[in-house]
Amino acid sequence: MVGRVVQYDTVTVQVRHGLEAVDILRLRRACGAVQQSSGGSAIAFLVPAGTALRWHLPGSTCTPGADLLPPTDPCWIIPPGGPQYCVRPTDAWVLRSALCEAATTLAAGGLGPL
Repeated sequence: MVGRVVQYDTVTVQVRHGLEAVDILRLRRACGAVQQSSGGSAIAFLVPAGTALRWHLPGSTCTPGADLLPPTDPCWIIPPGGPQYCVRPTDAWVLRSALCEAATTLAAGGLGPL
């Protein structure tokens, strides 16, 4: 199941913005699988396929398909779980809300604009 998978899309944001959103989503128990880019500069959230067709949020990109890393790869922030390597995507509109909240929090702390 490792490799390019079309049943998910990928929302990518800058690392600081993404980690803030991960914290928000974890508090809400709404965070699916998340990986960090190999260079460490971006965070990628797996979302349901088809999200890229409707995604418009400044400071982020949404691309069709997902490159799934092996489950033991250190780039996973929230890895797939379970014996079947089950990938749970983040609900796209819950993610959008968390990204907006994260941007507001970062800007209020003097860490914006993103």
